[in-house]
Amino acid sequence: MTIPFYVSTAIPYVNAEPHLGFAYEAVLADVIARHARARGHDVRFVTGSDEHSLKNVLAAERAGVSVAELVRANAARFAALRETLDLSTDVFVRTSEPRHRAAVERSWRALAERGELYRAPYRGLYCAGCERFVDEGEERCDEHPQSALERVEEENWFLRLSAHGETIARAIDEGRLRIEPEAHRREVLALLRAGLRDVSVSRSARRARGWAIPVPGDAGSAKDAQVIWVWLDALTSYASAIGYGDDDEAFGASWREARERVHVLGKGILRFHAALWPALLSAAREPWPTRLYVHGYVTVEGRKIAKSGAAAISPFELVARHGTDAVRWFLLRHLPVDRDGDFSLERFVAVHDAELANQLGNLLARTVSLIERAGGRVPSAHEETELERALRVEVDGLAARVDDALDRFAPHEAASAIARVVLAANAYADRRAPWSLARDPDARPALETTLFHLADALRVIALALAPLLPSTARAIAHQLGADALGAPGLHVRRGAPLFPRIAR
Repeated sequence: MTIPFYVSTAIPYVNAEPHLGFAYEAVLADVIARHARARGHDVRFVTGSDEHSLKNVLAAERAGVSVAELVRANAARFAALRETLDLSTDVFVRTSEPRHRAAVERSWRALAERGELYRAPYRGLYCAGCERFVDEGEERCDEHPQSALERVEEENWFLRLSAHGETIARAIDEGRLRIEPEAHRREVLALLRAGLRDVSVSRSARRARGWAIPVPGDAGSAKDAQVIWVWLDALTSYASAIGYGDDDEAFGASWREARERVHVLGKGILRFHAALWPALLSAAREPWPTRLYVHGYVTVEGRKIAKSGAAAISPFELVARHGTDAVRWFLLRHLPVDRDGDFSLERFVAVHDAELANQLGNLLARTVSLIERAGGRVPSAHEETELERALRVEVDGLAARVDDALDRFAPHEAASAIARVVLAANAYADRRAPWSLARDPDARPALETTLFHLADALRVIALALAPLLPSTARAIAHQLGADALGAPGLHVRRGAPLFPRIAR
């Protein structure tokens, strides 16, 4: 019996087309999902689109189209990332779907029934970019420092979030809610121990331009009608995507019974996932996420990405020019999750040629070519030397290093471990020089030993690459002899170069 495993991206606002920042998050989550599947788990990988944001309304007004038209078109582009980035997502949920509205209404009623909500006046500053009221004393939003804050005065529904802080902190201390990397765990604990404040979870329908889910049973007049805050709406998508609100059996199988419930998210929205989301789940008497995997931002040549700005690199265009796995490799290998990472086309090209074309692609091409010339079958090894034993130490430890890195949400370390073995295998080939051994009939045993160890290194590299670069892993497997990945006696079949050098 397979054990359920849940993983999600955050759902992005769809006020514009996807940029490289969300592509990064999607690829990170995909690696976690593929790695869990390889371990035998029954994975539900969820993503979607956040459609009830004021940002979407304002973007539609600027474009001169209806909000429904804008979010429909942009949501389709986010859904298209599945094919473009070779994602293994199972569900794409739109927050404008009827099934999602039913889930949000169910969540709201659970809060109301358990006395978690009360009405009170609010007066303060609001950041439309974050869709949140800024804390008392803040003059600007750290996430959107260039945007003017809106002064708001209205009577809203509030959630008794302050009552949940100690419970959440205890769960983090005891490891029931893990937050990686460690720096973000400490950040959340500091926030919780400073004391949570109750939070407004509704807005006036007038200020939301009517583009939101109405508060169920709200007795207010049309003038002061209330709609549900977009963050309560958006967080509920993690549950609505898998049946909460319309298929309790499916929800139970994918969420309640899951060994892990993992959210992959950017650092700027951590507080919503570490405080508000557990509080909402507590009110619904549902289990919490088990892990929050938090990544830094992607900058482009030092500039923070904005969907409508010059730094908004299109993942579609980048993949069209250079291929999916080249893009995945750069994101995973060269953007460490524990800090912000920078992208530039110049650096991307340099990485592609040095690490993918010259190292990985060259290792496969020359190994398969040499085996073809030696008879076309992967040979068996004969007597080993110190060179083989040194290579085997690197190769045999790769799977454990990759597993450990991915368990700690350090895919950049997993990619680096793979790159190290590729480098070691190429260095071994240079030392052994099988092209020279092939010219000496007396060196046949040494040649066969060398070719076996190169094929075996590629076999292990392909297995390690499978969650990171799935297409590349399949290509290596095919050239080495399909599913058996280069076992002795199998025919190799030379294919197209994995990563042709980029013309400059």
